Amino acid sequence: MDHLSDWIPDHQHPVKLHGDLWGGNWLPGKDGRPYFIDPAVWYGDHEFELAFTHLFGGFSKRVYDAYQEIKNIEVSFEDRKPLYQLYYLLVHLNIFEESYGSSVDRILSKYAK
Repeated sequence: MDHLSDWIPDHQHPVKLHGDLWGGNWLPGKDGRPYFIDPAVWYGDHEFELAFTHLFGGFSKRVYDAYQEIKNIEVSFEDRKPLYQLYYLLVHLNIFEESYGSSVDRILSKYAK
């Protein structure tokens, strides 16, 4: 926590997030358009949710290209992505126990000084 500002830019503005955005939480409608389901809505940095989309398989390149058109994904996001994924991994560690422990340890060792 003492070094969090080294990794997270302080210019971020909170936006509404789905909160549980992964490949299993969308359904195609009759018109073929995607509809997101099972929201856990909260406000936070848009990169937080973007990092979560990569955690469990991700979405197609087309989705990320469209995202890039709407909201610029900074190159430095790749350096922050595991840190943003830590919250979700800790939740899964709590629910599903040690199967997520090595992922949590890997991220903590990367960012802890």
